[in-house]
Amino acid sequence: MAEDLQITASTDKEEQYRSLIPQIEALLYGETDLVANLANIAAALKEQFKWFWVGFYLIKQDELVLGPFQGPVACTRIAKGRGVCGTAWQQAETLIVPNVDEFPGHIACSSLSRSEIVLPLFSHGEVIGVLDVDSSELNAFDEIDANYLAQVINLIRFNA
Repeated sequence: MAEDLQITASTDKEEQYRSLIPQIEALLYGETDLVANLANIAAALKEQFKWFWVGFYLIKQDELVLGPFQGPVACTRIAKGRGVCGTAWQQAETLIVPNVDEFPGHIACSSLSRSEIVLPLFSHGEVIGVLDVDSSELNAFDEIDANYLAQVINLIRFNA
């Protein structure tokens, strides 16, 4: 297991991801506890990219419930189809929101969040949660983020 994270100072987003993904893989290696792995992924992403909020919501009893995260306090429960997270769950697809104020039904857990990306987590073809990343900057996320964050969540083993 890796004990230190090597932060890449490059301003090239892809280079940052290419450096970080093997480190996340090392953090997860041999660890079977889902909560521990989600916590380390959230911490690694927050440390590297300095985003406003990074975390996971997991489906429990037909709603998304707050899981491991890094950042200020967050909404605890989100209904299916509500906000960006609930919509990503309902549609089972990644959502990139350049300006959260323009997203119908956006749930403002913090007024400092300006843009967002949410990726569904799949296990055996079913959505079991989401990775939610918020930035205090507009237009912070794009297809590069969607691609590399999908690679990150594909490292997670949900059967443990």
